[in-house]
Amino acid sequence: MSPAHRKLRERAILEIIRELPIRTQADLVRALKRRGYEVTQATASRDVRRLGLVKVREADGRSRYTTNGGETAAPVSRRVLQTTLREFATDVVRGDALFTIRTHSGCANAVAVALDEAGMDGVIATLAGDDTILVLARNSKDREDIIREIEELSRP
Repeated sequence: MSPAHRKLRERAILEIIRELPIRTQADLVRALKRRGYEVTQATASRDVRRLGLVKVREADGRSRYTTNGGETAAPVSRRVLQTTLREFATDVVRGDALFTIRTHSGCANAVAVALDEAGMDGVIATLAGDDTILVLARNSKDREDIIREIEELSRP
């Protein structure tokens, strides 16, 4: 499953829960199937968790999925990024519209995946080696904003 396909599915999920009263993960699987996404309940469960969806009780007493306070960035993904940065990242080095993050040996992929899944504005791509991640930003202003956020998330 490509990250691009997952992002499209996650966007579809957010549209679905805005448009329909999705009460269970089975409802979500059926709604996704109607839009051409073949997923299992386990995949839907991971998507719900990654997107930070919550159940709210409606006036009629029934529950439905909704976003957590209307946020589009997945709060769980942000927490994962924060945890992996604090535990594994050791340095951030600037380029023009790119920068690197140094990590402990063998940890670059974990941080890169967390960074990709956090969906930070301005991040075009990440490339992980053993202990270094190359982060490509849209431009130098975005690079500075991303670095500032990473440094903030990295603080204990």
